[in-house]
Amino acid sequence: MTATQTAFRFQFRSRLLCAGLITLMCWGGPASSQPVGIPSMGSASAAELSPSLERTLGDAIMEQGRRDPTYIADPDVSQYLTDLGRRLAGFAPGGANQRITIFGVRDPQINAFALPGGYIGVNSGLLVSAQNESELASVVAHEIGHVVQRHIARGMTQRSQSGNVVIAALAAALLAALSGSGDLAMGVAAFGQAAAVDQQLGFSRQAEQEADRAGFEMMRKAGFDPRGMVRMFERLGNASRLNEGSGGGYTSTHPLSIQRMSDIQNRVARLPATAVRSSDAFWYIRAKLSVLQARSSTPLRNALEKLRLDAKNKTGVEQSAAWYGLAYAAWQKKDLAGAQQALSRAQQQGRNSPEIAGLAVALALDQGDQTQALSLSQSAWARWPDSQVVALARIEALQKTGQDAQAVELLAQLTRKWPDVPRMHQLQAQSYERLDRHVEARRAMANYYELTGALPSAVAQLEQARSMSKDFYVQSELDVQIRTLKDRLQSDRQLLERFKS
Repeated sequence: MTATQTAFRFQFRSRLLCAGLITLMCWGGPASSQPVGIPSMGSASAAELSPSLERTLGDAIMEQGRRDPTYIADPDVSQYLTDLGRRLAGFAPGGANQRITIFGVRDPQINAFALPGGYIGVNSGLLVSAQNESELASVVAHEIGHVVQRHIARGMTQRSQSGNVVIAALAAALLAALSGSGDLAMGVAAFGQAAAVDQQLGFSRQAEQEADRAGFEMMRKAGFDPRGMVRMFERLGNASRLNEGSGGGYTSTHPLSIQRMSDIQNRVARLPATAVRSSDAFWYIRAKLSVLQARSSTPLRNALEKLRLDAKNKTGVEQSAAWYGLAYAAWQKKDLAGAQQALSRAQQQGRNSPEIAGLAVALALDQGDQTQALSLSQSAWARWPDSQVVALARIEALQKTGQDAQAVELLAQLTRKWPDVPRMHQLQAQSYERLDRHVEARRAMANYYELTGALPSAVAQLEQARSMSKDFYVQSELDVQIRTLKDRLQSDRQLLERFKS
């Protein structure tokens, strides 16, 4: 593991990053300087940190963060969180003009956090602890509320000494990562330590209530049950009391208060009673993450025991999801017979889903039954043409059966439909290479490296492609791409130097 990867393991740990970046939105002037309702941004804040500049800073952070081992690149999880975020953000105040990117982090702690530029991280522990989709949506909507009201930008443009120290520490750490030197973990640790000084709590409560109200309206309009926000508040409060003194946790950076709780309870009381059903995807993703987040034998045993209890006691989709989680765990351990048995139980009573279908294809491939894998992937792709995991399963089945030409043809469509999915570009590069289309293979790998934050590696791939090509027009295109990526690296450095000073 490189120093940069080790460092970003710490960056995305919620005790550091959440205690740091979110607290930026809590620093500022006295509480009386901020209105209680949802405010409009003042001109000074917009002038000092424009939305485009904030986004550039967020991009610089995420370019490194995507290389962290705790960053969840699983297509099931990524697509589910993206769809959930877009569904909520469509009803955010001013959300139509704000790009929201939701991503998952492998961490059992119940937490979520916002970065500059509309990036929102959701810990696996938050999703696993949620008892229904509305509870999860309440936290995601709250974070979107922080983003669209630009609480981070407001915190970052405050002229307090503590705020400047925090931003400078983060910028210095990121610059070290970009240059491939230095210990980013120490920079982020210092950042989190400075943020832990709970100053200006009045502003933080104000910002939290603003995000609560925005999130509440997003939930209601998007068709979720706003009562999920009350239930999640209660669960977070209980978790905070149980973990008192241990540090970290959602309430350490999002302090709850009687005022906030009463405000949401009063709003809920005025709503008519409704029954809101969680999506099937919520249950399958929740089961998968309960396994994926376990980093040692004891948490994994606990997760499997919980899944077995749900498989025994639950019914319908919840029972199917529990069996799917057990199948996924067995497949990860290379227990193919156990995985097949559990997956068959997940499919009982005609149950099926893109998640089940994707695992069924992967299992057939591992069992050496390529004909079955190809058949399963074809029928799944016909049924779920908007599922990334099914699309990837289809591509891998084509590749494993030697049909790289067909794989390339399908990948050309998929990379246009989902240009931001790194794995698709990686698979595209593999098929191009086997077809002796070496220039195209390196261009595809450059896309993969760019999307995963390894910009120097992307440049190297493009330079290799240029040296291989004899086509003047292709060389010209590659020259433009190389120059653009190098300019982007330089721009990131200049931006971070600005915040460092």
